[in-house]
Amino acid sequence: MNGMEVPLWAALPAALLLVCGALLSLIGSLGLLRLDEFYARIHAPTMGNTLGAGCVLLASILVSSALAQRPVFHEVLITVFILLTSPVTAILLMRAAIFRTPK
Repeated sequence: MNGMEVPLWAALPAALLLVCGALLSLIGSLGLLRLDEFYARIHAPTMGNTLGAGCVLLASILVSSALAQRPVFHEVLITVFILLTSPVTAILLMRAAIFRTPK
């Protein structure tokens, strides 16, 4: 960084969002390891990692906006794209698995 201090009103929620994001990503990754069926295995990381990445990006938006003293929109676009594309990818994988399994 350039030596600027993050204000306390932005640092505390950002730290909380980072911890929540890390825990959600960890839970999603553990779900991928522990669950047995394909559909359960794809559900856990999709939800956990998407929400975890969303929390981390919200923390980044908060800190960047506080340091720049204006809203930062490129991180908002990244958040929107991740929150839209990850569940859609999981749905497409599940549909492909449905059509591949013998009836």
